[in-house]
Amino acid sequence: MRLTLKYLDKMRCLRKRSAVSFLGVLVICLLFMNLYIEDGYVLEGDKQFIREAATHQLNSERYVHTFKDLSNFSGSINVSYRYLAGTPLPRKRYLTIGLSSVKRKKGNYLLETIKSIFEQSSYEELKEIAVVVQLADFDSSWCEGMVQDISQKFAHHIIAGRLIVIHVPEEYYPVLDGLKRNYNDPEDRVKFRSKQNVDYAFLLNFCANLSDYYVMLEDDVRCSKNFLTAVKKVITSREGSYWVTLEFSKLGYIGKLYHTHDLPRLAHFLLMFYQEMPCDWLLIHFRGLLAQKEVIRFKPSLFQHMGYYSSYKGAENKLKDDDFEEDSFDIPDNPPANLHTNMNVFENYEASKAYSSIDEYFWGKAPSTGDFFVIVFEKPIKISKIKVVTGTEDRQNDILHHGALEVGEKIVGSKKGRQCTTYLRLGEFKNGNFEMTDVEHKVLFNINCMRILVTKSQKEWLIIRSISIWTSQAPNQ
Repeated sequence: MRLTLKYLDKMRCLRKRSAVSFLGVLVICLLFMNLYIEDGYVLEGDKQFIREAATHQLNSERYVHTFKDLSNFSGSINVSYRYLAGTPLPRKRYLTIGLSSVKRKKGNYLLETIKSIFEQSSYEELKEIAVVVQLADFDSSWCEGMVQDISQKFAHHIIAGRLIVIHVPEEYYPVLDGLKRNYNDPEDRVKFRSKQNVDYAFLLNFCANLSDYYVMLEDDVRCSKNFLTAVKKVITSREGSYWVTLEFSKLGYIGKLYHTHDLPRLAHFLLMFYQEMPCDWLLIHFRGLLAQKEVIRFKPSLFQHMGYYSSYKGAENKLKDDDFEEDSFDIPDNPPANLHTNMNVFENYEASKAYSSIDEYFWGKAPSTGDFFVIVFEKPIKISKIKVVTGTEDRQNDILHHGALEVGEKIVGSKKGRQCTTYLRLGEFKNGNFEMTDVEHKVLFNINCMRILVTKSQKEWLIIRSISIWTSQAPNQ
C-alpha cells in the first residue's frame, strides 16, 4: 500500500511538471489547428487577418511567460555541418550575414547577392562582417557546381576568412512529406515552406557564436552602399532600449536583425513549428512572444529583393521595397525625446508617431495660427541636419501650408511639463516640408527643444509624416 501511494505521488508530480512544460506547446498547436481553412485558397487579406489574430493570441502575458519557459534554449541543435568552402572563423565579428539557397527552376541570383554584399562594403567594414552561405539543396551535383562558382569568384574573401559555405546532410532533417496542409496549401508548397523553416533553423544555429549581431537575407538581394555603417548607427541609437528584431526591409524575412544570443532560441522555435506556417509569419510570432509588440523598421531600406523568379517552382515574384535606396542614404538618429502638441489630435494618431521608426504618422485637425508641435529632448544635443515631411501620398493636401521650425534652449518645468524659454527660428516650411543641413554651424547653443509653429490658420488637416534628426558630436555634459 505504501509503495502504491509513493508511486501515485510520483505520477502526480510528473503530471504537474508535464502540464507546465507542455501547456504552451498545446495551446499554440491548438491555435494553429484552428487556423485551418477549407476553402480552395486563402486570399492575401485573409492571411493578414490570420497573422494578426494569431499574433494577438500568442502575445498575451500568459503565453509569453510560458514560451519563455519553454524556449530558454542556450544550447545548440545537435546537427553536423559540412564546410564546402572556407574554415571556422579565427575571431568573432560584429555582424554575420546569413543566407540559405536552393536550386531554382528559373534564374539564380546567389552569386550576385554575395557580390553585392562585398562590393557595397568598404575595406574597414569588411573586417567586421562574416558571410555564411548555406547550400540547402539535397542535389549534390548542384551543390558542387555552386561551390566551384563561389570559390572561383570569391576566392580572396574565402581566404580572408569572411566567407563560409556550409551544408547540412539530408539525414538531419525531420519528416517533410505528409505534413499538415494548413491554409489548404498544396502538399508540395507545405513541403517547400516547411523545409525552408528547417533550413533557416540550421543556419541560425550555425551562426550563433560568430558575431554580436546577425542579419537574415534571402539569396536574391541587393544591398545599399555601406549598409553595415548604417546598421551600426541604428544599433548605437537603440542602446539601452529593449528590442528583439530590427528591420531594414519591409519584405518577408529580408534584412531582419537579431542579437546572436537570441539565435539558439529562434532556431529551436523554427524547428518546433516548422510545419505550421511560413518562416516570415513565425518570425513575427517570435518577436511578439518575446514582448516586442511593435515593428521597429528603419527607412530607407538597406536591402532590396532583386529576384524575378521564386525558388518555389520558378513562379514569378516581382515584390520590390519602394523604401529602398542604394546610394546617398542616411538614417537619422532621432535621440530620445518627449513630444506634445496643442493641436486637436485625430483618434490615435498622437504626436509620438511622427518621431517613430515605425511607418506611422501624426494627424491633427485643421490647425490655427500659433498652434505648436514640440519635441523636448531628454538631453541637450548638437544637431547637424533636420528634415520634416508633412502630408502623405494619399492625402497630399494635409500638409503644413504655413509654418516655421524653431530650436530652443534654457529648459524649465517638471519632468512632464518641460519646455524651453527661448527659441531661435531656423526657417519656414516650403510645400509642406522643411530640411536644413549644417545646423550646428547656425546654432551656437546646445539644443533642448525643437518646435514646429503654425504661422497661419488652414482649413486642411495636418499630417506630420516624419521628423528626422541627425546629431553631430555630443556636447559635453
